[in-house]
Amino acid sequence: MSKSANDISQEELGIIGRAPSIREAVETLRLVAPTDLTVLLVGESGVGKEVFAQALHRLSRRRQQRMLSINCGAIPETLLESELVGHEKGAFTGAVESRKGIFEAADNGTIFLDEIGEMSLSTQVKLLRVLESGEFTRVGSTESKRTDVRVVAATNRDLEDAVVGGEFRQDLYYRLNSAKIHIPSLRERKEDIQLLFAFFATRVAERLDLPFGGITSEAVEVLTEYPWPGNVRELKNFTELIITLEQDKKITAESVFQHLDTSMIRPRENPNAIVHLKGRTPEQAERELIYRALIDLRNEVVELKDIVRGTGGGTIAANDSERFALPPRPATVEEVVGQLDEMNLERMERTMILGALRKYHNNRRRAADALGISERTLYRKLNQYKDDGLLDDFEEGEEE
Repeated sequence: MSKSANDISQEELGIIGRAPSIREAVETLRLVAPTDLTVLLVGESGVGKEVFAQALHRLSRRRQQRMLSINCGAIPETLLESELVGHEKGAFTGAVESRKGIFEAADNGTIFLDEIGEMSLSTQVKLLRVLESGEFTRVGSTESKRTDVRVVAATNRDLEDAVVGGEFRQDLYYRLNSAKIHIPSLRERKEDIQLLFAFFATRVAERLDLPFGGITSEAVEVLTEYPWPGNVRELKNFTELIITLEQDKKITAESVFQHLDTSMIRPRENPNAIVHLKGRTPEQAERELIYRALIDLRNEVVELKDIVRGTGGGTIAANDSERFALPPRPATVEEVVGQLDEMNLERMERTMILGALRKYHNNRRRAADALGISERTLYRKLNQYKDDGLLDDFEEGEEE
């Protein structure tokens, strides 16, 4: 026995998420679904507009009838009209037989018009006629036909701007905009990323007959910081890829870095972070980070000594003053580089990295922020130290 519309859960509709923004969208969906209002779904590419369209149909009074979809941006203008209203035999080259359009084939059902913003102005006129009167005429015919369909349209464009620019009819926009549902991007509901990853991972693991090994908290942090320009579609594809390649292994931050372009992750604002200079190779850039950290430390000591001198520090013996004398001005990168001949740069770099990890109790994310480097660079360095057997003196702390 099929469930009533009120008994169908959000998850059963295929909409995964607990963020307030997605719950608000679902609430609006449930309100307009039982009506015959034309619905406009607005959101970036990949947010799940087709899933929402299917949910609208499933919760509507037309759910026992057909739902047909068409991507207005994927079909040439010369053929789109025929796809919508159908054509008669011989109406154009290649029309070897008469054919119904989706308005006729989905009578009493639902039509989903994806990428409605890509429809030409001439086709918009014909669509408006159907929406207002329920009438249409096949290409190559003079006979008017009637249809009773519920239209759900979707776009990732700002149709108001398109109207101002003369690319979209204002009357059609108002007709489509009877009810608008904004579907949030993943950036607007980061708290749902872990939930979506687990949902997709479980599904692909079941399909491949593999146990899902889970995911570490650090890997979740990386996924959360990634901007996901392709939204839910991109996250779904990434999850299927990494589960397939990693098999039953636990997903770690390292494995995420291997399969995800984390260069798109924006560094967090940190007033103490070290600024990268342009025109450096990756190796030079990493060394530059160390140089600048040394300079910052040296300059802080200079400032501290000035403070001490101004509060009775003049009692220091002359020989001690000479022994602890520091330059009266901050050292430059070039001066520090010139003094590195007698230093072991690799050891100094390792000391700073491991020191930062100790300070932040092995929280790699906070350590990377403090060092002014990306988490990817930090992981690469730690793996290099492990391979070289240089971590014997490092006791890992607890992760926060």
